[in-house]
Amino acid sequence: MWLRSLPHGDAGVSAEDLAAEAWLTAASRIADFRGTSEDFAGWLFGIARLQRRNVVRRSARRRTTPAPAAILDLSSHEHARDAGAEPESDGWIAWLLSQLPERERQVVACIDVVGLDTAATAVALRMSPGAVRVAHHRALTRLRTLGAQVS
Repeated sequence: MWLRSLPHGDAGVSAEDLAAEAWLTAASRIADFRGTSEDFAGWLFGIARLQRRNVVRRSARRRTTPAPAAILDLSSHEHARDAGAEPESDGWIAWLLSQLPERERQVVACIDVVGLDTAATAVALRMSPGAVRVAHHRALTRLRTLGAQVS
């Protein structure tokens, strides 16, 4: 689910493909893993994040689809109605998350969607636990502000 929520830019690569690649990489590198069973989820998510990053880089070099022409205007309240999304619907939440910077979006996905704790999120995203807490706080603040502007 976490991989589905992240844009990767290549329509030919599905979230399931990324997950399979992450598992294959983890299986081939399991001997390199050092940590407890609690650290394993962060390690595995870190591998998946790096697999996704590789797909993003590859698709940027081999772009075959046009880039989006317009950016949503936050001053307009019409975008949520135009998209048929009502507050707290999946479309509305996806739009809110798309407004976050990539790093904050990944922190929110790890903590609030997947359910990782701060330490596992730090391992997965290769950040310090303090940076994870700050990014999570900033993301939630931005989401509250955006939610208030839209509703």
